[in-house]
Amino acid sequence: MFDLHRLRLLRELKHRGTLASVAAALSYAPSSISQQLSQLESEVGVPLLEPVGRRVRLTEQAEILVAHTEAVLERLERAEADIAASLTDLTGTLHIASFQTAALALIPTALGLLREQHPRLRVHVTHMEPERALPALQARDFDLVLAEEYPGSPNPRPAELEQEDLLEDALHLALPETAHRAGLGGSLAVLRSLQSHPWVMEPEGTAARHWATTLCRNAGFEPDVRFETSDLLLHLRLVEQHHAAAFLPALVWDGRAPTVPLRRLPRGQRTRRIFTVVRRGRSRHPAVLACREALLRAVALRSDLP
Repeated sequence: MFDLHRLRLLRELKHRGTLASVAAALSYAPSSISQQLSQLESEVGVPLLEPVGRRVRLTEQAEILVAHTEAVLERLERAEADIAASLTDLTGTLHIASFQTAALALIPTALGLLREQHPRLRVHVTHMEPERALPALQARDFDLVLAEEYPGSPNPRPAELEQEDLLEDALHLALPETAHRAGLGGSLAVLRSLQSHPWVMEPEGTAARHWATTLCRNAGFEPDVRFETSDLLLHLRLVEQHHAAAFLPALVWDGRAPTVPLRRLPRGQRTRRIFTVVRRGRSRHPAVLACREALLRAVALRSDLP
């Protein structure tokens, strides 16, 4: 019988990539992690790690072990969910990760609803972009993640994760007042009129940046990106102060009237999908169910705004 604790360390290494990252996440010394994995190798009787430069990677046999460990941990999470469901009072801590605009527009309302219905449930919220939050969810750092998907850029869908839609968020081209008059005509014509104008976009490597760059290239130009940030409120401020053009979602205004001129985007590029993601074994946990229900109610309450 293999030691489950050591199997979990091997799984952590699979998801986090380095012994130092595993040690930092679990508050262990790297030497302790290495020692535990060496003992697991002795138990299994085959090498589990092989050096690659200054790092290590899992062998084929280690990957097999990790796959079985995932199944065991999923079953244990289901057991935890069943025990929680048998209780009359919802307690414990729920860890959520959310990107900025969803955190601003939906999380506060959802927290209020959860506090009314489940006052003993502790909710911990971390601001984190989906590119980092989804791997952290797989590593069990979070119980639920709010994520986004842009048109033409579908996210990977690992079998161990489950998604549930929240809303379709409208996307707009936001113009500085200095470019307002030039921004006339159809969607592509308006985009082309901004080919020599400065832009603010999210950082390289994000789904939002890939989508925005592709949109500009399809209009026939490479955007002059002078400002890079994942802070969409800063995007808005740069547009308001006439420094840049931007692509902004409706959630930025959270039901308030837009503060800059907006133009429609080409057909098929006008909304992003916002959804929640949980691990498959965690999806029936009462705290996760309550959180998803509160977020759906927050969306419904937002749609009632004038």
